[in-house]
Amino acid sequence: MNVLVVGGGGREHALCWGLAASPLVDALYCAPGNAGIAADATCVPIAVDDTPGLIAFCKEKKIGFVVVGPDGPIVDGLVDRLEAAGIPTFGPSSKAAALEGSKAFTKELCARHGIPTAAFARVTDLAAAKRHIASATPPIVVKADGLALGKGVRICATRAEAEQACAEMFGGALGAAGKEVVIEEFLAGEELSFFALVHGEQVLPLAAAQDHKRVGDGDTGPNTGGMGAYSQPPLHTPALERRILDEIIRPTAKAMVAEGRPYVGALYAGLMVHNGAPKLIEYNARFGDPECQVLIPRLKSDLLTLLMATRDGTLNKVNARWREQTALCVVMATRGYPGAYDKGSVIEGLEEAATLPDVTIFHAGTARKDGAWIANGGRVLGVTALGKDAAEAQARAYAAVQRVRWPDGFYRRDIGFRAIARG
Repeated sequence: MNVLVVGGGGREHALCWGLAASPLVDALYCAPGNAGIAADATCVPIAVDDTPGLIAFCKEKKIGFVVVGPDGPIVDGLVDRLEAAGIPTFGPSSKAAALEGSKAFTKELCARHGIPTAAFARVTDLAAAKRHIASATPPIVVKADGLALGKGVRICATRAEAEQACAEMFGGALGAAGKEVVIEEFLAGEELSFFALVHGEQVLPLAAAQDHKRVGDGDTGPNTGGMGAYSQPPLHTPALERRILDEIIRPTAKAMVAEGRPYVGALYAGLMVHNGAPKLIEYNARFGDPECQVLIPRLKSDLLTLLMATRDGTLNKVNARWREQTALCVVMATRGYPGAYDKGSVIEGLEEAATLPDVTIFHAGTARKDGAWIANGGRVLGVTALGKDAAEAQARAYAAVQRVRWPDGFYRRDIGFRAIARG
């Protein structure tokens, strides 16, 4: 079978890496891909929002299955249009992707169906926001309703900060994503990411991960798209997984069917766990980035088989088998990220780093120029290692990072610290 992955970041590299190992794959393509992905798939220069170009390519190359990676094209309905063209595709419809595309939709779905989440208010102008903030107890969480590339959430220590965050969002700082704002109570506890494959009311649990959203060590500084992740975290236990499935994932799948928006694809629940009880922070309608870079290396089952079963509605006929090892990913980013940064700096030592045992380097934003590796984005590399536990995986990942010579790059030095502190 010929397979196409849509996207060009670290998540898509991990997906291509996993799919390339499937005996069912005859030819693997990635659109647009990046220089590192080219080691595992043939990259084609078609943008993720060029739907006619993607459909024409699929027909030309007789693509039997498409995997859509990023949130933007999913929310915009790429899966719907590929399926309408007769091309089998992994991912939710645009109606189902409202779980990620609109935080207000998800909060109201939770309220209607008794799914545990933070108390919230949905506001459409600054005056209404100020009225709600006046009676809220800090810290206060302010979220842009739409997609904002991981930058649409502000945790505000004071009411004045919350008002300022709302003013910026309504003022256009996040474009269309901030036309509507959700104001939430702050949830105490520890964050956990949980992944499942869903087709209607069929649910196949995958695995859990913890990521590091803040740019600086010790979870300091602004939020990013993710500076690292690891799986499985010690916080995740069989008892907690049962509660996540019974109280959050399965009720959501059932609710989406009941509301005429059946969900098909990877469902990523961002959770807060306090005293063993999970609450939903938000949903993503796809695999996470960089969480995908620690899930796929742990997966023993055939990735393509699982994705096809999700699309076809045969999840009851497959299972997901996992390596017992811990996987840990350190993201290397361009200095200045998540703010303004320059492209074009040279990266050396990648080949040497990749030769270390149990290390895989996933490329999120690289290019090739005159035979050299060039940084071509904010988050550029995901250096992933396997180990018998978090401490060993961390040591192996950072040993590889040390071999990468990139003066214009930076990374957090404490990825996995919660797991290691637990011993």
